Amino acid sequence: MDIVLEIADAFFFDHVYAKLFAGPQAVKSLLEATQLSNELLLSLSKNLSLSYIPSEPYEYTFVSAPTAAYLSTIPRTNIVRQFISLFFVTYAFALFMYFVFSGMSYVFVYDKRNLDHPKYLKNQMRMEIQQALSSMPAMALLTVPWFLAEVRGHSFMYWDLNDYGMAYLFLQIPLFILFTDFGIYVIHRGLHHPILYKRLHKPHHKWIVPTPFASLACHPLDGYAQSLPYHIFFFVFPMHKVSYLLLFVNINIWAILIHDGEYLTNNPLINSAACHTLHHLYFNYNYGQFTTLWDRIGGSYCTPEKSLFDEKTKMSAATWKQQASEMERIVKEVEDEDDRQYLKGDVTETKKEK
Repeated sequence: MDIVLEIADAFFFDHVYAKLFAGPQAVKSLLEATQLSNELLLSLSKNLSLSYIPSEPYEYTFVSAPTAAYLSTIPRTNIVRQFISLFFVTYAFALFMYFVFSGMSYVFVYDKRNLDHPKYLKNQMRMEIQQALSSMPAMALLTVPWFLAEVRGHSFMYWDLNDYGMAYLFLQIPLFILFTDFGIYVIHRGLHHPILYKRLHKPHHKWIVPTPFASLACHPLDGYAQSLPYHIFFFVFPMHKVSYLLLFVNINIWAILIHDGEYLTNNPLINSAACHTLHHLYFNYNYGQFTTLWDRIGGSYCTPEKSLFDEKTKMSAATWKQQASEMERIVKEVEDEDDRQYLKGDVTETKKEK
C-alpha cells in the first residue's frame, strides 16, 4: 500500500497538504527556484531545523517527488497524514471497484432473467447500492489501521525479489488463497451463529437472489470481519508488495463474480457463483470464499444442482418453485419470519396466492 500512497501523494495529496499546511514562504521560494537533490534537502532540513522536510518521500522511484512534496509542514511520513490519506485512498478504491466492476458485471454478465425470480425483492438493486454506500465509509475506516501498519513497515511485505526467491513468489499465491479461504470460512460460519446473524450478517442475506451490487451490500462490521484474513496474512507470512496489490484487486472482483448468478463452472474445488447462490438461497451451506475445501471438511458443502447448469432448467418455473419452497422452510428456522418485500408481491400477498 505504500506504493499506492506514494503515487497518490505525488499526484494529489502533496498538493492538498501544501495548500492546507503551507511551509514558510522563503523555503517555498527556494524549493521552487532550484532543483535540489535529496542530500541537499536533508542538509537544508537539518541546517534550518525544518523537520517537515524529509530526505526522501518514500523508498520507491516510480514517481519523482515534485516540489510540492516539500512544501507542507506536515511531511508524508506523519502518521496522522498517512491515516487520513489512506482512508481516502481506500474509500475511493472501494467506490471505483464497486461501481465499475459491479456495473460491468450487471451489464455484460448478469442474467437479467433473475429479476423475475419469485424471491427477487422490490427495489432490490437500489437497496443493495444504498446498503453498500452506507457501509463503505465505516469499512474503509476500520481497514486503514492495517494499511497504516504496512506502510510504516510493521508487516512482512517485501520488495526485493531476492529476499525470498522466485519459488516463493509463486508459492505465496496458493498459500494466500488457502489461508484466507480458511479464515473467511471460520468467520463467515461464525457470523451465522444466531447471536451474530441477526445483529451483523442478516443485512447481507436480505438478498435471496443477489445481483453483482450485493457484493458489498452488508453490515460494515460483517464486511470488515470477513476481510480480516486478507490483512492478517502479510503480518504472518511474507508477501511481495506487487503480488498483494494484484491479489487485493482480484479478491474484490471475485466477491462480485460470486454474486453475478452466472454459473460458468461446476468444478468441485471452486466456490463458484453457483455455490454462493445456494448460500443465499439456503443460508447454512457453502461458507467458503474461493474453494469448497473447508466446507467439505466442515460438513457444510452443498453441491449445486445440475439444473443450474442447464439453460433449459436454470430459470424454469419448476426450478424456481423448488428453490422458493426450500428457502421458505429454512428462513423460518434462521430468521423466525420473513419480513422481505418481494417484487412479485409482499410476503402476505404471496402466501395468500398460494
